[in-house]
Amino acid sequence: MRITWKKISIASIAAVVVLAAAAFAFSQRPDGPPRPGPFGGGFRGGPGGPGGPRGVGLFGPMGRDLNLTDDQKAQIKKIQDSFHEGDKALFDQLRTLHQNEADPFSGAFDEAAVRSAAEARAKVQIELEVSHAKMMSQIASVLTADQKAELAAKRAEFQKQGPPPPPDQP
Repeated sequence: MRITWKKISIASIAAVVVLAAAAFAFSQRPDGPPRPGPFGGGFRGGPGGPGGPRGVGLFGPMGRDLNLTDDQKAQIKKIQDSFHEGDKALFDQLRTLHQNEADPFSGAFDEAAVRSAAEARAKVQIELEVSHAKMMSQIASVLTADQKAELAAKRAEFQKQGPPPPPDQP
């Protein structure tokens, strides 16, 4: 099998979509206090931990300084809830596809089956990405011009920092 730039590009795009969908999925949590993880209620001042904030909101740490009004928070929550309900079927479909994957260590490799399963997951992930973009567009319409500018400045600052360094190798 020959690896081409096209295959590498497609695999890279698929990986980005999977990571974005996972980040979106993990950012959705039920109302109420954060659930404790396997090691307690948080880590070093993180959400749910001692001294940490109780939920950082839609935009994460970048959103703390937006000074959203109670009305804006309610509108954003309503938008999030409606999209969460609409996306629930897609997340269930994605979960089912992942659970039905063949075990790669079970024996013979069936490239056609792997490709078919990957394409099915990619289609669902595309729908989730489109849904997320629609949601963010609707949320942006709730923000004032000053809040949008503040958010854009924080995003630019965040992107300038780049990814964190890789962990030290043992």
